[in-house]
Amino acid sequence: MRQFLRSALTFSLFLGLLFSMAASPALSAEKVTKWKLQAHFPAASPSWTDSVLVVVDTIKERTNGRLVIEPFTASALMPSKEIYNGVQRGMVQMGMTAAPYFRAQIPMVAIAAGLPYTFKNAAQASYFFKHLGYEKMVQDAAAKEGLLFFMDRAYPTELVTKNPINSIEDFKGLKLRSSGVIQKFLTELGAAASYISGGEVYTSLSTGVIDGAHWGAAQGADKMGFYDMCKAHLKPPLTVAGTDVWLINKKAFDDLPADVQKIVKDTIEEHYWRRTNQYIYQESVTLAKAQREKGVTVTNLPPEEQKKMTQVAQKIWDEEAKLDEDYAKAIQMLKDYLKDIGEL
Repeated sequence: MRQFLRSALTFSLFLGLLFSMAASPALSAEKVTKWKLQAHFPAASPSWTDSVLVVVDTIKERTNGRLVIEPFTASALMPSKEIYNGVQRGMVQMGMTAAPYFRAQIPMVAIAAGLPYTFKNAAQASYFFKHLGYEKMVQDAAAKEGLLFFMDRAYPTELVTKNPINSIEDFKGLKLRSSGVIQKFLTELGAAASYISGGEVYTSLSTGVIDGAHWGAAQGADKMGFYDMCKAHLKPPLTVAGTDVWLINKKAFDDLPADVQKIVKDTIEEHYWRRTNQYIYQESVTLAKAQREKGVTVTNLPPEEQKKMTQVAQKIWDEEAKLDEDYAKAIQMLKDYLKDIGEL
């Protein structure tokens, strides 16, 4: 009996040790970290589904649930223009926002936001962003602000108008909806460019208040109904940008295990290439359908007219370069690159 009790006690102690080891943080299931992500997209936006949810779900899967990111649609936790500050202050650990919203903090991000008449396609833009080091320059500047910065994709901004534009002269007197530095560019070309909120553009086109607009390129024009009135689609793009960007609070990121950090970075990097390719494919499909079903025509400006527009754009680039020393370096790198590939 005494031997039995001794054995039972030993077994109980053994079980207790096992339970203690299972409860130990070092030996239990790995810690689950939960983040919040504020995006500037509404739920109806394709980029909410194709960018935000894809990245969130992929990170959760690849980390085996160790990093769970809860995404919030536009303005759910804070206004879109406050996402930069919200992530920087740690109110949310991650954000997806538009580069123009924090030009004041990092001026050179304006190239990602869409400096006018730079790249002619996403391949040119991606080489500059990724291979020549532009994104790395912005990342270094963001790190000083306590943030990690990543671009979501490269995509075009293209103008649609009621009547075709065949030369730079055709811009004169046109009433166009625009925004940001592109608005300034169109004004310099002779158009009367003004900002109109998204919800008012369709009515402004249908009532003749404006003659054309840009909202991304073909997908934006189609989704917003611009092709109902505007049957002329202009190429090449007014710009190819990386406007939508990811921001991560550096302290929150540094608190993650090293392997989870790598998964986050790798996932967003892979996503850039997948999403860029997907977006350009969707552009082609949408524009082809608009030509077939809505009578849209595509005008490609002749090389001599493109050269004139580039000269106007360069004046804006030079003005922008005066804003910040790092921005000036990035613009010089841009000019050198465009000369190398025959665009200047």
